[in-house]
Amino acid sequence: QVQLVESGGFSVQAGWSLRLSCVASGYAYSSYVRSCLKWFRQAPGKERGGVAVINNDVMTNYAESVKGRFTVTRDNANLYLFLQMNSLKAEDTAMYYCAAQPGLTGSHCIGNQSIFAIWGQGTQVTVSS
Repeated sequence: QVQLVESGGFSVQAGWSLRLSCVASGYAYSSYVRSCLKWFRQAPGKERGGVAVINNDVMTNYAESVKGRFTVTRDNANLYLFLQMNSLKAEDTAMYYCAAQPGLTGSHCIGNQSIFAIWGQGTQVTVSS
């Protein structure tokens, strides 16, 4: 059974940095390297939305609100997905989720959360101003 587990969420002050991690288990390497991987977040009272996506060619795309502050990377050898978050703001406060969709490669790796079949349980990030 494929699982994703996020970690790294903390309560921090505005302006600080955090690095979120998402590790996969039960996931064949050959499938992971061809997976579309994405970070989502959901703030209290708001819908879940996309933050950053990375495809098998290591092409990335970001929500406008995090461009220039967040960086998404992947470590295929160890089945990891990361989100480096710098210059955190209060509005970044949310539960952060990683998601994966095997076989969704190249330009087909786009944002809509409905296409992602595998989800983690989330890690909470709280930023106080």
